[in-house]
Amino acid sequence: MAICILPYCAFLRNLLYYPRMAILTNILPWAQIALAVLLTACILLQRSAEGLGGALGGGDMGGVRYTRRGFEKFLFYATIVIAVLFTALALASILLK
Repeated sequence: MAICILPYCAFLRNLLYYPRMAILTNILPWAQIALAVLLTACILLQRSAEGLGGALGGGDMGGVRYTRRGFEKFLFYATIVIAVLFTALALASILLK
């Protein structure tokens, strides 16, 4: 073992000697937190088709449908991908414990 001068070198040195599963179990919660923040942001940025009127029973748009384009389409697909990744990491976290 090499002697580290900086205090964070001991942490990095220990990371190299951990088994790979221990490193994964240390990284998983941080990845879940990051994905949760991204998922929340993606959901909040999406446009609601109903608005407040739909929540109160009214607000029928008269059958008008719209197509997602540009950033809205990207945000829709990004939300799906992030949700699937978040679910996979949650299942992996359960299985590794």
